[in-house]
Amino acid sequence: METWNSMVQLMSAFREFVAPRYRPELHYMRGPGPAFARRAVLVETRRAPPILRAPHR
Repeated sequence: METWNSMVQLMSAFREFVAPRYRPELHYMRGPGPAFARRAVLVETRRAPPILRAPHR
């Protein structure tokens, strides 16, 4: 029985190596990333009235 379990595990590992299953949850983005956050900050600072903006040096 232990030999059978080992063979099944070996065949399963080989199959996963040759033709891995597609698991979309590993590939889909889960929300906005850091680039979006940087752009959002830039957009917000451009929309702020000139008085509230930090002075340029």
